[in-house]
Amino acid sequence: MSGIIFTVIAFVIGIAICGAGLYYLTKEKQDPESRTIYSITAGAGAIIAIGTVVKILMIGL
Repeated sequence: MSGIIFTVIAFVIGIAICGAGLYYLTKEKQDPESRTIYSITAGAGAIIAIGTVVKILMIGL
């Protein structure tokens, strides 16, 4: 049961981090340093979300 909860929470956190990174990336698109930081943030969130989807597809909830 705790595995299901962990997987769902990890997926939601990954989507939230990716969404926040993309939001602030578009909001601060004039600043090159901010673009770098928010691109990395969005990428990390996407990796977390994709990793949980792969886990669900390979192992299940």
